[in-house]
Amino acid sequence: MTGVASGLMTPVLAVAGGTASGKSTLAEALARHHPDSVGLIHLDDFYVPAHDPLRGVRTRSATGAETLDWNHPGSIDEDAVTAALDTAAGSGRYRLLVVEGLFALTLPAVSARAAWRVYVDTPDDIRLARKILRKIEVQRQDPRVSLLNYLTTGRERHHAHVAPSRMLADLVVDGTGDEYAMIAEVLTLIGPVLAEPVLADSAVDASCYRETA
Repeated sequence: MTGVASGLMTPVLAVAGGTASGKSTLAEALARHHPDSVGLIHLDDFYVPAHDPLRGVRTRSATGAETLDWNHPGSIDEDAVTAALDTAAGSGRYRLLVVEGLFALTLPAVSARAAWRVYVDTPDDIRLARKILRKIEVQRQDPRVSLLNYLTTGRERHHAHVAPSRMLADLVVDGTGDEYAMIAEVLTLIGPVLAEPVLADSAVDASCYRETA
């Protein structure tokens, strides 16, 4: 366990992993099972505006359109992340603040404040299959576009900006397990911060993922 930044009342758990690894499932399960104790911040909520040409990192999608590079840490508004973290962690409302996202272990605004670091590790083929299914079900996106985006930039970005953060983790969790298995592993890391038992009747389908990246 590393030190918590000065002035923060609530310890921070950072949860990272590749797209569709299960990191949001884990983070949301912790918050759902401990609603009075856990605050939750999704880094997906802090991308710079997609149509702002002066901020973020741009790329070209498989459709030929220029777009924000959702898989690059330079597309995150780090000032906004810092403000949200300090407000939530200093509010006194929570026993634990969970921050999840692709870059949760490497983004300075998060890493400097993290007491614990978890990486959700899931094989690339499973992550890709989950992402394609989600794109079809939620966005009705042609799977060909998803595959081309993965081959053009997604795979490279993962190996450059996400996969190396596994080495920074205090704990590596198997993202193919269900939410109970992942929570059980995390509880061995954070100790008595969350002592309440997990209630089985609050389970949701572990195939649901919130990540948009």
